[in-house]
Amino acid sequence: MASSVDLPSRFTGYAAIFGTPDLSGDTIEPGAFAASLMRRRAGDIRMLWQHDPGRPIGRWLDIAEDRTGLKVHGAFALDTQGGREAAALVAAGALDGLSIGFRTRLARRGQGRAARRLVTVDLWEVSLVTFPMQERARITPGAVRARLPRSAGRLAAA
Repeated sequence: MASSVDLPSRFTGYAAIFGTPDLSGDTIEPGAFAASLMRRRAGDIRMLWQHDPGRPIGRWLDIAEDRTGLKVHGAFALDTQGGREAAALVAAGALDGLSIGFRTRLARRGQGRAARRLVTVDLWEVSLVTFPMQERARITPGAVRARLPRSAGRLAAA
């Protein structure tokens, strides 16, 4: 197994894509996360492994809506076994799915393939998952950054 120095420490991706039905037929509307993100900072939203509340693997540094969807920027907890395992799987290209855990606040009946249009949701967590419910909710290729050796930071500061 690679040392934690060789593992990615940070990554970016989309946890939700606006206007695209997920595998259950739900579509998330732009602005659906706005109220939740005003109440909670990124660090208050948990980064979990496969939606398991007993398996945090890092923390979110930034979560924001843009034109595409819910963009996330996170850091793996490389000092933990779960964080190292998740980072190793991402580095190996074996895992890149993202999925949200939320409570629906306001939904409307969808049209066509969409079962519901999620207008307002309360975001609780964003997980790294093997199979995301929304197929395009993924870590962005090339947006994974390796951790620098601890000595590199000390040398730069000297």
